[in-house]
Amino acid sequence: MSVFVFLHNCNAQGKADSQIANNLINSEEFTFHAERALPMNQDVINIAMSMPNPAGQRIFDLSGQGYSVEIRKNVLDVALPYFGRTFNPGYGTTDNSYRFTSKDYTLTKSQSKKGNWIIKIKPNDVKNVSEIFIDVSKNGKATTSIQSNDRQPITYNGYISKNEEIKEK
Repeated sequence: MSVFVFLHNCNAQGKADSQIANNLINSEEFTFHAERALPMNQDVINIAMSMPNPAGQRIFDLSGQGYSVEIRKNVLDVALPYFGRTFNPGYGTTDNSYRFTSKDYTLTKSQSKKGNWIIKIKPNDVKNVSEIFIDVSKNGKATTSIQSNDRQPITYNGYISKNEEIKEK
């Protein structure tokens, strides 16, 4: 009997998570929180694998660092680190991360046969980012990938949540 109750609660939780994720996507106002970065550059991977203690990994842990993609009506705010090769680095630039705010972007969304959401964002006022893809599963887990004009692609794993309320002064 207790196994039945446990399975029933798990099933009900899955439906609730699915409805929350659907509501966030349909509102087009949510935040993707990055927990891991997966660089595509083999040199970066080789360096990470050669590091001792903790054991080198191809995945960089970003938990608790505050890296995110925040989507609000008419504002896209991106703050993500970058690990990889930059083809056209700016002279004297020390910050190669993705940090920008776009007020002119297009967002399209579609749903796969399995029920996952695929969000495609094209910032029109940012010169080095061509597209951002966010793939959201029914439970709110998400994968974001960024295609850039001057860098190799990179992927981030994490989850989506409701945007934090903006506090007015």
